[in-house]
Amino acid sequence: MPHVVTQSCVGDGSCVFACPVNCIQPSPDDPAFELAEMLHVDPTSCMDCGACISACPVDAIKPHTQLTEEERVFAGINADYYAVPKARPVMAPMRPRLVVKDRGEPLRVAIVGSGPAAMYAAEELLTVPGAHVDVYERLDRPFGLVRSGVAPDHRRTRRVSRQMERISTHERLTLHLGVEIGRDVTHDGLLQDHHAVIYAVGAASDRRLEIPGAELPGVFSATELVGWYNGHPDHAERTPDLSHRRAVVIGNGNVALDVARVLTQDPEALVDSEIAPHALQALRESRIEEVVVVARRGVEAAAFTLPELVGLRSTPGVALDVPDAELAAVAPGHAKADLLRSLPPAAPGDRRIALRFLRNPTQVVGDGAVEALEVERTTIDEHGVLVGTGELERLDAGLIVTSIGYRGLPVGELPYDAARGVVPNAAGRVVDPATAEPHPGTYVAGWIKRGPSGFIGTNKGCSQDTVAALIDDWNAGALGSLPAPAARPGTPEGRQRRARLRALAGQAFAGRW
Repeated sequence: MPHVVTQSCVGDGSCVFACPVNCIQPSPDDPAFELAEMLHVDPTSCMDCGACISACPVDAIKPHTQLTEEERVFAGINADYYAVPKARPVMAPMRPRLVVKDRGEPLRVAIVGSGPAAMYAAEELLTVPGAHVDVYERLDRPFGLVRSGVAPDHRRTRRVSRQMERISTHERLTLHLGVEIGRDVTHDGLLQDHHAVIYAVGAASDRRLEIPGAELPGVFSATELVGWYNGHPDHAERTPDLSHRRAVVIGNGNVALDVARVLTQDPEALVDSEIAPHALQALRESRIEEVVVVARRGVEAAAFTLPELVGLRSTPGVALDVPDAELAAVAPGHAKADLLRSLPPAAPGDRRIALRFLRNPTQVVGDGAVEALEVERTTIDEHGVLVGTGELERLDAGLIVTSIGYRGLPVGELPYDAARGVVPNAAGRVVDPATAEPHPGTYVAGWIKRGPSGFIGTNKGCSQDTVAALIDDWNAGALGSLPAPAARPGTPEGRQRRARLRALAGQAFAGRW
């Protein structure tokens, strides 16, 4: 087994396309790719060439001889994936290069947002000869959830920002920081200077917990808490109360486990991370000894990925706890349940993360602030339906964090599907929901296009599909022509603006936030 994937993937498929023998699965042509928790290297086919190591943007692939003790479990996970033979194509298909019609002027596109979907769209557009891209970011720092949503101790995952930096410094891309659409420039204004606008603004809000008491002080959304410890300007001042011995996290996806881990691990392990200084100091003074992670369904439906669980299980100074009774209903052979059955014993002085399944939050209890979360024990009936048992349990806590999903917000005057939290679109073209007619020159990519699903790299294919639709419209003459912009990249004014923006971007790259 020459190479092993050792963490959750960003999912951009770079390693799959780099592999000369197609031994990394599932590949992007497989419907399972978008939902895959991680990729797997076939131990019988890998030829030890190292191409995948070079291609991976987050250094997730390692030779099996270099695995740490904690990472050795991934060798078994990779081997188990191939224990049952799987049909696969001879080679994962490459996306065809864009065919672009010469229309006598260079293509100019504005992208609103600077997260992964935005930067992947920019990367694809910059393959068009002469095309120029303007990226508009509301904050004074770029790259969206790559910086503000990834846990500070996920150092390798955060390395994907290097790829974003490379894209942002392309000579035909201008990064505009601190520019808000609607405040500093309008949609119509963008279309006056660009052939098209792509909105890649993500899903900026959380799904709200609709139970009594959810509005009490001490209830945080995951976006708020993660933004606080990552130093996001919108949330840096929202300081949580860490004076109680217990906190509760509702939801059990990867973000929920990230929150639990950050609240319980030794703060000194975060010193060389990108955690915000104010959060590091607060965690040093924290009295939290236990975080209870509450999930409505059972272990077999756990939303966290297997690599995330492996990482959590090996966090120094943190004991993971699951009652045996909650694992008994899951047959051996279920990877997550098997890992939870083999947890190491707690050591003296360990803080604790308690995973509690089959519990449905019913109300937040407190007189002026959070005091406890009340949950009802649940069960799954013969039809797979979640039902309450009537048995209530009180979890005393001073902090409750809801991590039950993200939700897109309305974008200016664009149409909005409130049920799904997305902008209505067809293959990335923004459309009128009543008539299905496209809004000329207006496109979406990423979560605001498809909803909050997938991983960082999932946005690559999504953005490429949007750009392909845009280029089809360009080739068909559907995007019109523009007057000569006032500050083209080669003019003195353009060079001066570019130098200023590069300086701001450089400060954001270098600074800790």
